[in-house]
Amino acid sequence: MDWTEWANLLLRWLHVFSAILWIGQTWLFMWMDRQLEDTAQNPGGRLFMVHSGGFYVVEKRPGLAALPRTLHWFKWEATLTWLTGVLLLVVVYYHGGLMLEPESRISTAAAVTLGLVLLPVSWLAYDTLWRAVRGKAELLGALASFLLIVGSAWALGRVFSARAAFIHVGAMLGTLMTANVLERIIPAQQAMVNAMREGRAPDLTLGVRAKERSKHNTFMVVPVVLIMLSSHFPTLTFGHRHAWAMLGGLTLLGWAVAWVYRRH
Repeated sequence: MDWTEWANLLLRWLHVFSAILWIGQTWLFMWMDRQLEDTAQNPGGRLFMVHSGGFYVVEKRPGLAALPRTLHWFKWEATLTWLTGVLLLVVVYYHGGLMLEPESRISTAAAVTLGLVLLPVSWLAYDTLWRAVRGKAELLGALASFLLIVGSAWALGRVFSARAAFIHVGAMLGTLMTANVLERIIPAQQAMVNAMREGRAPDLTLGVRAKERSKHNTFMVVPVVLIMLSSHFPTLTFGHRHAWAMLGGLTLLGWAVAWVYRRH
């Protein structure tokens, strides 16, 4: 036992726990948004729930007459999940020697560089795509996103080890989710809050755009969780002869379940 085992255990523990907090909140809020009853007396909607021995009344409002003393934000869970995930990449793959197959023709340094470059490049590609199709062709954007996921798995599988290729697709998607929170969701919410502090009506289109990216996160997390579990089922995932196709098929299955859950 050395420091890498302790780092692996503690980072994985913190990574999973922070991910539960982040994704659990995201899915709960997206579910509540579908369930809220929008009425003339209560614009935005109201939802009645029972949990842990108490009754809860949740209201959604398009705006507030004044900001409350305490306004809860949800952003550090995403940041902590991403940071611990990147550190796990470093400990398990970059330092742990799992990046390449024995017959690989590139160096470990080149593979690590490619893996790190993939993260910001994937954000630029995804963000550019969805800013172009915003409100126009959601189905086309989803199809393009799916092809990018499967294409990335296929391409990385030609360079990295099978396991490293899979985990880097997960790192790519996790980066997109985190960037959605830090670059698109939180800034939109901050702009709405700033407008209220200055006595201006908030721009509600900002909320619509932020909600779109939250919706994306509820779908992207499905293949991410699958990839996190893939090391337990190598013959069906990264170890399969057609690993990219297995990832694509299981992603579609997960997306179908997520779509049904979000609508009911």
